Amino acid sequence: MGPKDRDLDLGSTGHVEGILMEIWQVIARESIRDLVARYNANGDTGRFAQVRELFSPNATMDIGDGRVYRGLEEVMTIFTGTKEATGAASALTHVRHSTTTHQIDLIDETHASGRLYFFVVTDIGLDHWGRYVDSYIATDGTWKFASRKVTVDGWAENSLFPH
Repeated sequence: MGPKDRDLDLGSTGHVEGILMEIWQVIARESIRDLVARYNANGDTGRFAQVRELFSPNATMDIGDGRVYRGLEEVMTIFTGTKEATGAASALTHVRHSTTTHQIDLIDETHASGRLYFFVVTDIGLDHWGRYVDSYIATDGTWKFASRKVTVDGWAENSLFPH
C-alpha cells in the first residue's frame, strides 16, 4: 500500500517525514548523480579539463596508493599519471567506468556524502572493480567533489591498468 492508498497525517510540516522530499533535496540528488556521471564520462575519454571542473579547489582524493592527493593540482596528477601509465598498454583502446548502487546522504543544502560501487570495462572485458566513498559540496549552486576515496576490490588477471 503506497502513500496514495491511505490517509496520511501531514501534521504541521505539510508532509510525512521520509516519504516526500523538498525540491532542494531532489535537485541536490540529481546534481550529484550528474557529477558522478560526468566524472566517469570525461575521465574515460581523457577530457581532464572537464574532470578538473568537478572538484572543489581544496578537494582530496585517496586511490589506495599510500598517499592522499590534496588540492586540484595534486588530484589532477592522478588522471595524467594514469593516462601515461596505461598509454604504454597498446591493447588499451577504451575505458568505461560504470557505477551502481549510489547512496546519497544529504547533510544540509551544501554538503552531502555518497557511497557507490564501480566496475571498469576495457578491451579485455571486466578489468577491475571496487567502491567510491565521496563527500560533496555545493558552491554557488554547483555540486563538486570535496573528497573521493577509491578502493579497488579486485582485478582481472590480465588487467590493462597498473596496480
